[in-house]
Amino acid sequence: MPLPDQLGSSLRTKGWTIAVAESCTGGKLSDMITSVPGSSDYFLGGVISYSNSAKVGLLGVDQESLRSHGAVSEKVALQMAEGARTAFGADMGVSTTGVAGPGGGSSEKPVGLAYIAVSTRDGSACRKVMSAGARDEIKRKSSESALAFAMEYLAESK
Repeated sequence: MPLPDQLGSSLRTKGWTIAVAESCTGGKLSDMITSVPGSSDYFLGGVISYSNSAKVGLLGVDQESLRSHGAVSEKVALQMAEGARTAFGADMGVSTTGVAGPGGGSSEKPVGLAYIAVSTRDGSACRKVMSAGARDEIKRKSSESALAFAMEYLAESK
């Protein structure tokens, strides 16, 4: 069973809802989730917060975190996931922020780097992932990593 279907099934079983905040994936994560028929039962919505001002204004990301750590960081990913969960009133928020390339990378934050975060009422977690390939492939792999991480977190939640 494909990851989006597995996540949907798990969310339905738990009776949970999900919302997303995307940066580097540009809507691909939302697209994957909503590719499942009946996803409106658990998917409340998403925000594509590509700019820092959108991260701050729509998701409540702290400007100091952006200044100190940058948009591509664990701290910002966690705030984005919590912001999505809170904004939509969902049980789970999932976020992606990273460098999809081909430009924009650095030695510290290379192309293919992404931070994936999950937030629930019981806590939050973040995972750093690296993906190789062209821009579309990095976006797809980062989205799949987010789905897998959400599945794992859901399985461990009460």
